[in-house]
Amino acid sequence: MTVGSIMSGKVVTVGMDDSLETVRALFEQVRFHHLLVVGEKRRLLGVISDRDLLKAVSPFVDTLSETTRDRATLEKRVHQIMSRKPITVSRETSIADAAALLLEEGVSCLPVTSPEGEVEGIVTWKDLLAAFFKI
Repeated sequence: MTVGSIMSGKVVTVGMDDSLETVRALFEQVRFHHLLVVGEKRRLLGVISDRDLLKAVSPFVDTLSETTRDRATLEKRVHQIMSRKPITVSRETSIADAAALLLEEGVSCLPVTSPEGEVEGIVTWKDLLAAFFKI
C-alpha cells in the first residue's frame, strides 16, 4: 500500500505573507491541524501547524485581558513561524516508510509532492494509523 492510496488530496494552503489572523480563521473553519505554505505553481515552501500558531499568538487574544500588543501577534506573517524544509514523500512511498519517517523525524504530517515540488496532498499520522488497522 502506498501513500497515494491514503493521502488527503484536499489540502488547505496559505502564502508566505498571509497573516496569522488568516491562519487562525482557517484553522477555525476546517478540521485540519496543518496548512501547507505554497509559492508559485503550488510549490511547497513550508508547513504551519495549529501548534505553531498557538505558540506564536498571545493567549490573551480575544479575552478581557487583551492588549494592543497581544492583538499585534495576529499581524505576524506565516513565513515568520512556518517550518521550513518540510519532510516530504511521493505518492509512491510505502505507508511503512512514511510511518518510519514520521517517527524518525518527529513530525506529525508529511506533505505529498510531485518530483517538481508541487503539492499533491498530505498524509498525517492519523491516516497512517487508520491504514494499518485496515491491513
